[in-house]
Amino acid sequence: MIKKSVLAGALLAVVCSCNMKNPLLVESTAPYGAPMFDKIENEHYLPAFEAAVAEGKADIDAIVSNPEAPTFANTIEAMEYAGEKLNTVAGIFYNLMEAHTNDTLQAVAEQVAPLLTDYSMYVSLNAPLFERVKAVYEQKENLNLEADQAKLLDNAYKSFVRNGANLNEADQELYRQYSERLSLLTLQFGKNVLASTNAYQLHITEEADLLGLPEYVKEMGAATAAEKGLTGWVYTLDVPSYSPFMKNSQVRDLRKQMYMAYNTRGIGGDFDNTAVVKEIADLRIKIANLLGYATYADYALEERMANSKDIVNNFLAELMDQTLDYAKKDVKDVFKFAKKNGFEGKELMPWDFNYWSERYQEAEYSLNAEELKPYFQLESCIDAVFDLAHRLYGINFQEVNNVPVYHQDVKVYDITDRDGSHLALLYADFFPRASKRGGAWMTSFREQGQKDGVEYRPFINMVCNFTKPTGDTPALITHDELVTFLHEFGHVLHGVFAEGRYSSLTGTNVARDFVELPSQIMENWAFEPEFLNSFAKHYQTGETIPAALIEKIVAAKNYLAAYGQVRQLHYGIMDMAWHTLTEVPATDVITFEKQALAATSVMPSVEGTASSPAFAHIFQGGYSAGYYSYKWAEVLEADAFSLFKEKGIFNQEVAQSFRDNILSAGGTHDASEIYRNFRGHDPKPEALLEKLGLKK
Repeated sequence: MIKKSVLAGALLAVVCSCNMKNPLLVESTAPYGAPMFDKIENEHYLPAFEAAVAEGKADIDAIVSNPEAPTFANTIEAMEYAGEKLNTVAGIFYNLMEAHTNDTLQAVAEQVAPLLTDYSMYVSLNAPLFERVKAVYEQKENLNLEADQAKLLDNAYKSFVRNGANLNEADQELYRQYSERLSLLTLQFGKNVLASTNAYQLHITEEADLLGLPEYVKEMGAATAAEKGLTGWVYTLDVPSYSPFMKNSQVRDLRKQMYMAYNTRGIGGDFDNTAVVKEIADLRIKIANLLGYATYADYALEERMANSKDIVNNFLAELMDQTLDYAKKDVKDVFKFAKKNGFEGKELMPWDFNYWSERYQEAEYSLNAEELKPYFQLESCIDAVFDLAHRLYGINFQEVNNVPVYHQDVKVYDITDRDGSHLALLYADFFPRASKRGGAWMTSFREQGQKDGVEYRPFINMVCNFTKPTGDTPALITHDELVTFLHEFGHVLHGVFAEGRYSSLTGTNVARDFVELPSQIMENWAFEPEFLNSFAKHYQTGETIPAALIEKIVAAKNYLAAYGQVRQLHYGIMDMAWHTLTEVPATDVITFEKQALAATSVMPSVEGTASSPAFAHIFQGGYSAGYYSYKWAEVLEADAFSLFKEKGIFNQEVAQSFRDNILSAGGTHDASEIYRNFRGHDPKPEALLEKLGLKK
């Protein structure tokens, strides 16, 4: 039995006394106890982690050494609250690692990784602790637990089993080694992706090479060049720079250059991820095998709605079967259009497709993304999205200036319920920078929960990479970026409306293939005329967006829907290919990926390119054996939004039901049960196919 020794207690006292002034460890003086970013420095993180780990271990020791018989309160509930300080420090640190990193933080992350792995093992491989958990679990039928308590107990027991508690001593040591190495490798993967993204820039010095670029893209390029101390124009691999360049540049050689740079990130050179990818896959196989699973997918999917690899693979295959012919037709139609309009190649290459599909959309629907941008000033979109939440749920957003932020671009909003009570703080971080990874996401600095009769409301971080303001032009976002905004805001609402005693069961702590429902359902409002008319006004003239433009947006909603679906399905197939392996293939990463996707490819393969070495979702984030969940959740949201369409897109009764049954429910109940509580029936894949116009 592990007991809290005198030496351990003395060490904890010394560590704590050395960190009394560390802003990560003392009680925050900021409003609502928010992180004191105005006081936190790089040098605070490592000692804060060390102190928090020591405190967390002391919490665990106290549970183990409790002389009383194991109970739900003194064991299961006590574990829920153990290591609170570590959760706080890690919540802040790893958010900044994604949103505003630097070399020092990355070095700290490498130092911290073994500390956290050691702490994780200290808990999950703690035999006396598991014995206490097991003792409570075995009498659960006689404890008269409430639903959230029963779920917490069930999760605690399963967590021990799934993290090696039943392994023998030798296998536990292997598990420890594999886990520590895997933690370091995922850090290295993300570091390489960010570095390889930042390492490339297209520097244009001749105005002729700007042919086809809209004025705002030219302004963006000039601003980026000026930031880098260069003349001319600079374009990077950040999506707000890369995407409009690829869609509009008439200079094919430059499009190819940009495409090759983007799609060879993490391949070769100083930031090579190919060996990292294979070692991550290998370690996941070894961990799964140790725990009694044939593949990592078998292990990962056990606790999800789609709880087996066969269900996932069949789901992806069914959607692919329904979609592939349509996707091939999409590509054929764009190619025909390109040939009619001067394209001389024998086939469209990937660096051609975005350019010509954009021209085809303009011709087919008279819709130009740049024509829309003046109507989507970011500030107006922020107000509109907040107002949408007010119309649906009665909540209000007030920008506050007295909460410290981690970067000057970040804005903070105090969110209150219809009765005026505080719900959450929202940190909104909209613009790209070299210290931020690409993409968009929602995380939390603190999750909702209760302790000792006191409720703690969440601190939510929404991070995007939208087009920045340039010169006298304000931040104007594309309609696609508005869709992204609404998507992430759906995750925000999931966190805002969290209710419950235990933070591990509230908010977004739900099955991975259910968590995208609240986000993806919000995207639908971007295509609703009644919503768009409420805010989309020309930033210069104040003119409301013309009805004809809205009609074009709606008409073009499913433009290239099949092509887009196949692209997403490819990511899901690739993910499952890596995580249903029983051993790492002898082939290189590029060859393996191309073989996995060959039967369903609709575009020519380009030698030397691959997505896997930069596929952060599955090799760095939490979507390993889980990328299919985006499509899974699309099926859910297509069915769920049909109720809003039936009752009214601002219907407060439907919204309240969605809040109560989905957004506030957390992970206390089975996701399928939660969905049925809202919709009254199980969803069917046909709902998505019908929505996309792909029903055969």
